[in-house]
Amino acid sequence: MKKVNLDNVLSPTGHYTPSVIYNNIIFISGQLPIDPVTGDKKNGTIEQEAKQTLNNLESILIQAGSSKEKVIKVTIFISDISFWDNVNSIYADFFGEHKPARSIVPTGKLHHGFKIEIEAIAAIN
Repeated sequence: MKKVNLDNVLSPTGHYTPSVIYNNIIFISGQLPIDPVTGDKKNGTIEQEAKQTLNNLESILIQAGSSKEKVIKVTIFISDISFWDNVNSIYADFFGEHKPARSIVPTGKLHHGFKIEIEAIAAIN
């Protein structure tokens, strides 16, 4: 198992690694709508938070030698089930024709009052 060294990304405050690679598969821990360079929390509309979170996810994929087209599985946690349609729309725009396996899980409150958290598994090469 190998940790992914990420450029311009703040270290996590919890006991976890943002992403690890095992057998050419990258496992990306839950990403939040936080600016990865400044650490600014980007609380906003569900659409704004979803876009920031997906951008964070894509940044990790690229730095690990993968891409959003190689994502196999995505799990999306949302604080309110009423966000489902909005998140689905932003997600569809982000992935385009690529349709990885996906779960959307309504959870209630998320860390820092965010509305969304996204984790993913993707192939490398």
